[in-house]
Amino acid sequence: MRQLVQLFAAVFIVALGLMYATSLLNSSQGYSGGNTLTIYNWGDYIDPDLLAEFEEESGIKVIYQTFDSNEAMMTKIEQGGTTFDVSVPSEYAISKMKEENLLLPIDHGKLPNLKHIDERFMNLSFDPGNEYSVPYFWGTVGIVYNPDLLDGKTPTSWNDLWDPSLRNNILLVDGAREVIGFGLNSLHYSLNDTNEAHLQEAKRKLDALTPNVKAIVGDEIKMLLANEEAAVGVVWSGDASEIMSENEKLDYVVPEEGSNLWFDNMVIPKTARNIEGAYAFMNFMLDPEHAARNAEYVGYSTPNKEALALLPEDISGDTRFYPSPELTEKLEVYDNLGKKMLSHYNELFLEFKMHRK
Repeated sequence: MRQLVQLFAAVFIVALGLMYATSLLNSSQGYSGGNTLTIYNWGDYIDPDLLAEFEEESGIKVIYQTFDSNEAMMTKIEQGGTTFDVSVPSEYAISKMKEENLLLPIDHGKLPNLKHIDERFMNLSFDPGNEYSVPYFWGTVGIVYNPDLLDGKTPTSWNDLWDPSLRNNILLVDGAREVIGFGLNSLHYSLNDTNEAHLQEAKRKLDALTPNVKAIVGDEIKMLLANEEAAVGVVWSGDASEIMSENEKLDYVVPEEGSNLWFDNMVIPKTARNIEGAYAFMNFMLDPEHAARNAEYVGYSTPNKEALALLPEDISGDTRFYPSPELTEKLEVYDNLGKKMLSHYNELFLEFKMHRK
């Protein structure tokens, strides 16, 4: 027994020594507590040069992690296993995170560059007064298509996706709200519809689409469409911009029945450790020059009106990605449907994916 106690004591002392050495090493490299900022963002959603510049200007080491869905992001933040100082959820997720007390309120006085945001993108329904969030990017959901693979046809409606000529020729983003949403829109229902009869009707119609669906994929949808692996893809507008930059044959349209107008905003999770660093980073990204460079790199639409003026005309004047206020007023923002209904949407989407198999 005495030998066992001595062994445990020795292991404990070694472990403490290693922890102390690691702490000293991190401190000497400037990576200790207040000198580190952990950012949780969508994949391929920031110009990496801007992260390097922020580190150099602020002296703060950035730890950058990514997620592929709002639901995955919310689950990880709620579980609290990893501390994040800044995250970039979408509008309905922000509303849900507010309800679940997962966010810290934003002190606008610490964000002087917030003045550059277009008023159209402030004080929206998911976060009145921008009490908990700061605009980052916005856009639409629509259809990328390759005219050469469609015999010159131009899709204008969600219902065009059901054309038998598109058999095994459509790629879909792996998102429940997006897919169930366009199913509802194709029937002229709201993409926030909670009427069970309407949802089941949309599900049956989506099931009928399966012969045309080649795959339901994540970020690889951009490469697949650019490489002409499919004629049509349902994507977010920023992905469409990137795809089209890789293959100029492709085009993008928002269907006439309507679609989603989405917003991704920066927030500070309640468990954040480097709050001052979070404000420094957000204000850095709100700088018009930085916001313009980020928009040009990522391909999504900037809500920063001063940044928009700095972008090349072929970007800022492209109405496919910077649609008029008249069009955006016809589009819908995702509502927070509540935990039960959101789970139901996810179940319907899973059933749709299972139906394909």
